[in-house]
Amino acid sequence: MASDFGLYKNDEDFGQTLGYWGVPSGPYVVIPFLGNSTVRDVIGFIPDYLMNPIFWLQDEGERYTLYAMHTVDTRLYYLAAESMVSGDQYTYVRDAFLQRREYLVADGVVYDEWDDF
Repeated sequence: MASDFGLYKNDEDFGQTLGYWGVPSGPYVVIPFLGNSTVRDVIGFIPDYLMNPIFWLQDEGERYTLYAMHTVDTRLYYLAAESMVSGDQYTYVRDAFLQRREYLVADGVVYDEWDDF
């Protein structure tokens, strides 16, 4: 409905913005209930959280329900990918996450070291 007014879905976050402006990602961390992240993305999570309209809901029941639904939805999104993991699960997930974040920060323009062949 909003696309009729020139507004399109945008999956950017503040961690990507910080990365675009040159802030290094820092170490990889796994935060309970929030999942994979980097230090830069943890810092970027704060403005993302505060700017989320759900944060400003007055009814705590509605707010917690929507956050829980978002968490379950995110988990289900990644559940299908678990069948592709081979070898060391931690290393596989970490490398895949870091490569995906690099891709998102660079808006799909990533140096490929195999282009020379």
